[in-house]
Amino acid sequence: MTRRVAFELAEKNGVIVEERDLTRYDIITADECFLTGTAAEIIPAVELDRRPIGNGQPGPVTLKLIEDFRRLTQTTGTPIY
Repeated sequence: MTRRVAFELAEKNGVIVEERDLTRYDIITADECFLTGTAAEIIPAVELDRRPIGNGQPGPVTLKLIEDFRRLTQTTGTPIY
């Protein structure tokens, strides 16, 4: 579910979303990269095989998605105590 939500948030922020298989080269030459998962939610991927992705720091799109996702989870869903 997190991937779908992350993609929806990205599209709302004007990011073109395309789901496809990537090579190591695609990832290493990307401006930025993030991973999604149920427990991880949205996390920046800043290196692959000790090579930086982008500038080696979380990018602005990833940081915005993390912020939007956290806001969404704080305002929707079932509270867990």
